[in-house]
Amino acid sequence: MYGGPAVAGAPVVREPLHVPVAHLVRGGVVEGIHYGSVVVLGADGAVELRLGDIEAAFYPRSALKPIQAVAMLRAGLPLDGELLSLTAASHSGEERHLAGTRRILELAGVTEDDLRNVPDLPYDPVVRDAWVREGRRPSRLAQNCSGKHAAMLHTCGLNGWPLEGYLDPGHPLQRAVAETVEDLTGQAIARVTVDGCGAPLFAVSLHGLARAAARITTAPAGTPEARVADAMREHAEMASGSRRDVAALMRAVPGLLAKDGFEGVQVAALPDGRAVAVKIADGANRARVPVAAAALARAGIDPAALTGFAGESLLGGGRPVGSVRPVRALDPVPASGSRPGGDHPHAQTPA
Repeated sequence: MYGGPAVAGAPVVREPLHVPVAHLVRGGVVEGIHYGSVVVLGADGAVELRLGDIEAAFYPRSALKPIQAVAMLRAGLPLDGELLSLTAASHSGEERHLAGTRRILELAGVTEDDLRNVPDLPYDPVVRDAWVREGRRPSRLAQNCSGKHAAMLHTCGLNGWPLEGYLDPGHPLQRAVAETVEDLTGQAIARVTVDGCGAPLFAVSLHGLARAAARITTAPAGTPEARVADAMREHAEMASGSRRDVAALMRAVPGLLAKDGFEGVQVAALPDGRAVAVKIADGANRARVPVAAAALARAGIDPAALTGFAGESLLGGGRPVGSVRPVRALDPVPASGSRPGGDHPHAQTPA
């Protein structure tokens, strides 16, 4: 639909050929298996590891938000710092997020009533429970995408685009977002649907998502891409929340840009262009976190920096009796180039 001469063809829409990416090991026995796909890119953009189906069309969900933020900056959005990080956020609904969204709305000259994301309770369970105890109702402001939607309204106002229908895929704002998605992923959009918040959602490939993250982190200083990366890294809690694993991951790995998305999606990239992208087939966060950490270690990050992301323990009688373990194909490669324990049968590395 949006393809142009600068991008490759759209990824194929098919049932993804996912493979095992994590095992649930209880008492030394594999109790369950999480399937998914993983791609690791080197600093030169080459695929250093692929597991599963990294070229099929899929929906990145909120992992697209940094790209959407780049699109808005390209269209003249004047935000930086905390408010730009909030623009790319799936926020937790903490007071800092609500206050930031109100500030963007104020700058845009609009109100919460102009937002068209769905009303919801805060995403963070602690904050959500407090809202329920206080008798507060779902609101568009509390919904985790409100910062993005407020910025969309601000972008429309600056360009003279209508506020009504700003979520329609044919709206000038969403066409600008689609063009940026194609530019940064390097491929045409395969399908367009509606995300949970009501915004258009574009299907690309896992490989394309990793490529886009790398382009954002390697862009020259001052560009829209670099501004988004700087804002999210410097204000990680605004891009997620104070208790969120993605913020902790950015704090643990200097220079890392990371963004999660519903249904088990994770993308992360470093300033030198190394990038990883993960899709867990069943959408499980308990697999997303350790698999993403293992992929980063496979990309060369010191495993010692990632020990806090090894995944949750499996309990028996209230005590740990097992864990979620990434498959051995994600083990870091020693300097000799040989993978401990041999190649996983589903691992594919470039010839």
